[in-house]
Amino acid sequence: MTFRTLDQAGELTSKRALVRVDFNVPMQDGRITDDTRLQDALPTIRFLFERSAKVVLLAHFGRPEGKQVPPMSLRPTVETLSALLGRPVAFADDCVGPQATAVVDGLAPGGIALLENVRFHAGEEANDPKFARELATNGDIYVNDAFSAAHRAHASTEGLAHLLPAYAGLAMQRELEQLERVLGKPRRPVMGIVGGAKVSTKLDLLKHLVTKLDRLAVSGGLANTFLFARGWNVGASYCEKTLVQTAREIEHLAGQNDCELLLPTDVVVATSLEPGAPTFVRRRGEVHDDERILDAGPETLVALCRALERSETLIWNGPLGVFETPPFDHGTVEVAKAAADLRRQGKLVAVAGGGDTLAALNAAGLTGEFTFVSAAGGAFLEWMAGKTLPGVAALELPDRELNPATPASVDHVLG
Repeated sequence: MTFRTLDQAGELTSKRALVRVDFNVPMQDGRITDDTRLQDALPTIRFLFERSAKVVLLAHFGRPEGKQVPPMSLRPTVETLSALLGRPVAFADDCVGPQATAVVDGLAPGGIALLENVRFHAGEEANDPKFARELATNGDIYVNDAFSAAHRAHASTEGLAHLLPAYAGLAMQRELEQLERVLGKPRRPVMGIVGGAKVSTKLDLLKHLVTKLDRLAVSGGLANTFLFARGWNVGASYCEKTLVQTAREIEHLAGQNDCELLLPTDVVVATSLEPGAPTFVRRRGEVHDDERILDAGPETLVALCRALERSETLIWNGPLGVFETPPFDHGTVEVAKAAADLRRQGKLVAVAGGGDTLAALNAAGLTGEFTFVSAAGGAFLEWMAGKTLPGVAALELPDRELNPATPASVDHVLG
């Protein structure tokens, strides 16, 4: 680790800890419908208030584009957060200025406050130094616990880290430890599964992974472009035919790096997604012109499960088919079950991430069966693609501090 972690923060009594969290949660009629992201922040919040710090939470909600947009206020979050913590949470109607300062100054040691949406100020997304300094006036230390926002160079995710002693929160630390576990120093062989609809959205990811992995299974709509590039008919399936040469280049790069590229050998097709529409299993190249590839076929699933058995680490992003519409969730669920079973036996480190992947695992009831599942979307993809995340880079220790006492792992800190 080359960044400070909370166990290195020293005495925290009465210190104001500015904590960047991700409370960009789904809401309906002013009520939270999924509190997962609030739950993720609880360990860091508890760590701080149990050590008598004053906990000052910074977050965004929606895209108000630098304006005060009442429906995007964080105020509705307070009731749910208070219930989860079992203690009161104060709220400030602004994240800077007199209102914020008054609420922070009113906190007793161990008190918690949530400040209003940082994106109500244009200086947040512009990473304006002046706005960052205004935020910093209400803190003695800075804690970034929002990995999902770490790919944005905003004032509350990047700028603040240069103004106050900066630490990774427990959720951030756990995320980085797990990603290092699968891409930095993994148990080999390492297998990747990358699905989804478009090659164009995952070009950097695919190009990076074939240089890091021992085998990579390309699935979902992405696979259609690779199949078409090999000369096989994909019927009426979604296919980025303008990226055929790119698919060939990725396949060539995989060969250069001894990365086994796994493509479907059979597929499940239908002429529509309507409920009850007839489905058929076709070998690749035998898809009819009016048929759409909607899931991996049984032969492909057997091959993927056998590949998992030959692997010791799995990193997964993207479903194998149109998982939202049964029965085209079958392939994703079956492979997820196989990975979970190997993980339970201690034979596989299984890490997954991305919105659709999380939704698929949740629907299958398998999220808790993986070693780690990241709720981060864009940040997870950019990390997997080998890109520098500004919010993480800002936490890195300067050269003169690169040999601090080894930080404890998250599990050790939490006991």
